[in-house]
Amino acid sequence: MARQQLQVLNTLDLAKTQLYHFTAIVIAGMGFFTDAYDLFSISLVTKLLGRIYYYKEGAPKPGTLPPSVASSVTGVALVGTLAGQLFFGWLGDKMGRKKVYGITLILMIVCSLASGLSFGQSPKGVMATLCFFRFWLGFGIGGDYPLSATIMSEYANKKTRGAFIAAVFAMQGFGILAGGIVSLIVSAAFDHAYKAPSYESNAAASTVPQADYIWRIILTFGALPAALTYYWRMKMPETARYTALIAKNAKQAAADMAKVLHVEIDPEQAKVEKLAEQPANSFALFSREFARRHGVHLLGTTSTWFLLDIAFYSQNLFQKDVFTAIGWIPRPESMNAIHEVFRISKAQTLIALCSTVPGYWFTVAFIDIIGRFWIQMMGFFFMTVFMFALAFPYHHWTLEPNRIGFVVMYSFTFFFANFGPNATTFVVPAEIFPARLRSTCHGISAAAGKAGAIVGAFGFLYAAQSTNKHKTDPGYPPGIGVKNSLILLGCINFLGMCFTLLVPEPKGKSLEEMSRENEDENVDDNVESTVAAEPTSNSASHLV
Repeated sequence: MARQQLQVLNTLDLAKTQLYHFTAIVIAGMGFFTDAYDLFSISLVTKLLGRIYYYKEGAPKPGTLPPSVASSVTGVALVGTLAGQLFFGWLGDKMGRKKVYGITLILMIVCSLASGLSFGQSPKGVMATLCFFRFWLGFGIGGDYPLSATIMSEYANKKTRGAFIAAVFAMQGFGILAGGIVSLIVSAAFDHAYKAPSYESNAAASTVPQADYIWRIILTFGALPAALTYYWRMKMPETARYTALIAKNAKQAAADMAKVLHVEIDPEQAKVEKLAEQPANSFALFSREFARRHGVHLLGTTSTWFLLDIAFYSQNLFQKDVFTAIGWIPRPESMNAIHEVFRISKAQTLIALCSTVPGYWFTVAFIDIIGRFWIQMMGFFFMTVFMFALAFPYHHWTLEPNRIGFVVMYSFTFFFANFGPNATTFVVPAEIFPARLRSTCHGISAAAGKAGAIVGAFGFLYAAQSTNKHKTDPGYPPGIGVKNSLILLGCINFLGMCFTLLVPEPKGKSLEEMSRENEDENVDDNVESTVAAEPTSNSASHLV
């Protein structure tokens, strides 16, 4: 049986959409814009790094990063992100969302700049310093996940909460797009200023010395949007749910929200203190009570995010190899170093513009109408279908008359990843756990996702290699090939559908309803067990 909600929280739940909602979306969203730019821009310049630092005189093909170096450069930020999600997620519940928010942003700004200024006297030295700074960049990015989601969920009204959280995450699409556009502009400018022959015409001259500035400029640019939003992040008040339910300062929570909502709010300090005394608001994360109430839900959010990110990050990180196979990117030896960056950037920008960005905003538009459960289920289903449709007749798609069809199908997998589980796995963990554990549980769920991203980033660099050892990239052993990799990814997406059954539907409910923080403790245990199981049962019943 539910208790009466605190007035300050009820006012937030029922508030009309107004300017401060959109301000919060932009401030939190610019962090995600930076996150995506920093995480995905590295895939635009890895080929260039290979040409600059691993050129071998007389080699028939341009230099490439050795497998261990390529894995480190592309994956080290993901390892840092995983660590940051766990650490800052926990810290956000201990110190407050706002305080930790500023720390993560400073870390992102400093490390974005430092990544572009990576130094060393040898290739190993440059790669080592680049990896060092990208790890700490990832660590800061990791904190942005649980904090942005938690802040937005605790600011939003319950009617449009899903759209607001999804809009913050949708800025990731613009970050990916911006990475491609910046790379296009920089590479086009350098290509115009420094003419160079193709590698097969003159191997040594195909990479001009000034090409070393290109990847540095692209990586450094990620600091700009983060720096622009620092002041506004520090101006945001702490969320009322943290201030009232965790810090137990009802007066401050009411004052903060009265200022942004322009209404009078009763602090209800006595009610806050009474709530704090309830056993339902005191159990720890690693407790039997948490496992009983939220264990299945945490398994659902972690497993679906883990499976989704295996597929999502492997697609992003080896898609340039797919583009080469279908002819969008010419053979490396037929281009100079700068032109190769331009062609890779052009291909990724087109994919982002046509499928990645629209998918995010479809989720924003429909998440509070269709619901999180059905969008996630639909997304995993169509990702499975399109992966298999690409994989089984793979030879058909590589034939020149069918290449455009391949790109369209490949784009649809990105569209339904973003109009699907890539957005909902971010939204739901911020809605279903208690306030005092919300940031921590979101961080755990997100870290599981990044563990999947690491599997995708590291594993598929090897897996997507040709089964013929004479056709693999230099330094790589034979893999299972692109076709079998796509089949494997289709199976992973199907597993994502299955684990979605464990995730409850928060549409239209307050955060306290979903977390059961406002339940009376005199409810019979059997009834509590039924209520705890109800969201999952409801989700499962959708499939009957």
